[in-house]
Amino acid sequence: MSPFVAAAVDLGASSGRVLRGEIGPDVLAAKVVHRFPNEPVEGPRLTWDLDGLWGGIQEGLQAAGAVQSIGVDSWGVDYGLLDERGALIAPPVHYRDNRTDGVMERVRASLGDAALYEQTGLQFMQFNTIYQLLAEDPELLERARTMLLIPDLIGHKLTGSIGAERTNVSTTQLYDQGTRSWATDLASSLGIPTGILPPLREPGDVLGTWQGARVTAVASHDTASAVVAVPAEGERFAYISCGTWSLVGVELASPVLTAESLAANFTNEVGVDGTIRFLRNVMGLWLLQECMRWWAPPLEWLLEQAAREPGGRFVVDAESEEFLAPGNMPERIQAYCARTGQPVPRTAAEITRCILDSLAVAHARNVRAASRLSGQPVDAVHIVGGGSQNALLCQLTADASGLPVLAGPVEATALGNLLVQARAAGVVESRQQGREFVRRTQELRRYTPRDS
Repeated sequence: MSPFVAAAVDLGASSGRVLRGEIGPDVLAAKVVHRFPNEPVEGPRLTWDLDGLWGGIQEGLQAAGAVQSIGVDSWGVDYGLLDERGALIAPPVHYRDNRTDGVMERVRASLGDAALYEQTGLQFMQFNTIYQLLAEDPELLERARTMLLIPDLIGHKLTGSIGAERTNVSTTQLYDQGTRSWATDLASSLGIPTGILPPLREPGDVLGTWQGARVTAVASHDTASAVVAVPAEGERFAYISCGTWSLVGVELASPVLTAESLAANFTNEVGVDGTIRFLRNVMGLWLLQECMRWWAPPLEWLLEQAAREPGGRFVVDAESEEFLAPGNMPERIQAYCARTGQPVPRTAAEITRCILDSLAVAHARNVRAASRLSGQPVDAVHIVGGGSQNALLCQLTADASGLPVLAGPVEATALGNLLVQARAAGVVESRQQGREFVRRTQELRRYTPRDS
């Protein structure tokens, strides 16, 4: 039987890719056929270059050739507003823009953390969609007839379809965990027009066609797609989807909405098959990526030098919002260390080691917290995504957590995207079978904890 052939459009915060995938009884392969930059546009507001992304996507789909299905995933929370003709009113604003400064604090003071968390189960982060909508230009909001999150916006450009895929909707802080629908009462109480919230759809739903290929809703939040491709056996595992962000958590059957979970600021986001991604957002390799804008040495050399540095001399809080915005990251890390009474890292290698030690500590802390708060035992940690290639970070995470780390696949998000498409086409029967495909076909590396 010929393999199922599909295209995965995977949009990240710094670049986009289109991959051509093949899925069959003995094959699960994805090849990048086109890669394109995703650079924010600076102006009165920091925005996304949607026209540039759309151009890159079209080039990539042409390069992918004949496929049976297309699926799109991206980062969460950001959106575009469409007018009554279905046209985009303004470029989508970047989640790192400062327009939401102070908004979250006002909402929390007004409604109370407990009430918000009990309904939405979401981690409090200043760029959540709810706060972006409250910071939106009132004139634009008045003109809007529909709000589409980024993957749904691309799906609309491909097919004209209007809808909101559930895994991404659950990142907005406008999703009701109890009713499994938009939290329209919450939106109304804050003055957000509920008429702009589109109908929900599920991973596997068909949006329409583009040049003869079926366009399928996948787990359109990139972390949800990545978790689909975690090559775990059984349920006693934690995952770290590691890239610009590190998403650290466990997979559950139902949300955890306790006071303890609220105090720990854990998030409950929806996964495939109604599962819950119980996790925390950690700043991730953004810390190193932003440092690289200020440094000349190549990354490979820096990692080699960082591995030679003594560990544990400097540690920053990799979850602190002071590292969220673009800017001079090396200087901010040095200032943090000085302010907290630590030695100050001076060289690029020392700062790199500081970042990796800090991420490993944050990874281990949140794996333990996820297990404790959810009651889910964890016997192993799976690191997937680009960070799984960073051998030093993987080993340090194993050391800090005291658990074995299994690294890979690198292209977990794209593979999860493809697996959902294959399942919608009847090629893959279940989430468990998809993970077995990943274990059988992808290169994985194991890191054993060392005394440290």
